[in-house]
Amino acid sequence: MKNILFIALALFSISFSSCKDDADVDLEASKVSYLPALTMSGESSIVLPCTTTSFTDPGLKATVNGAEIPVSVTITPTYFGSSTIDGPDFYTINYQAYNTDSIPGAAIRTVLIPPCNGDLVSDISGTYTSTVVRTTTSSGAQITYTDLEYVFIKNAGGNKYLLSDAIGGYYELGRALGTAYAAPGASLTANSIPGNDFTFDSVAEVGGFGGAATLTSFTVDPASKTITFESAWNVYTFKVVLTQTTI
Repeated sequence: MKNILFIALALFSISFSSCKDDADVDLEASKVSYLPALTMSGESSIVLPCTTTSFTDPGLKATVNGAEIPVSVTITPTYFGSSTIDGPDFYTINYQAYNTDSIPGAAIRTVLIPPCNGDLVSDISGTYTSTVVRTTTSSGAQITYTDLEYVFIKNAGGNKYLLSDAIGGYYELGRALGTAYAAPGASLTANSIPGNDFTFDSVAEVGGFGGAATLTSFTVDPASKTITFESAWNVYTFKVVLTQTTI
């Protein structure tokens, strides 16, 4: 009988100790971490007139359990390199806010300022749809994409122009791989637009894949509002027809 009582007391002691430890662990594990709540002012996707020279961000408010917290803002251009929304480009505004446990909340706004359309006699800047054929130096099959939206040409001043994609949107738009696979950065100087006299100033890196795309020809037809150009990259030649349009 004494042995049975001793064993029962021992088991009760172990059980009480175990429950106490579990309670301590549960209390620690039940700590509440409030996540950032984000409220964006204005639209998440904005298209502005081509004449826009400045933009005021409507902003975003972040709170944690009702208390406002700081928000960091980063502006990333897609094609032409300006981190200020003040001219033609497709911009991404990234918002981030963190709670006290360094858990982030994030949101994105996109802003498009298309280039104003030139007359294709004195100015070739503008917004274009693209039809592009990719051919190889071997006997491989040709692949064509039509009416891709959009390729932009920016007037950089001094008769210089920048292309948003030196391969006509083939991978970015045709293959739908996104802006990381565009080939921005190609620039050319218009010595005479009516005479179709252009100097190719710089090559463009094909994002995602790497390697330079080089313009090899460039012809403007103001009557049909089209531009035809070719570029070479890797073993491929891209034959592009741009047709001026509006957004």
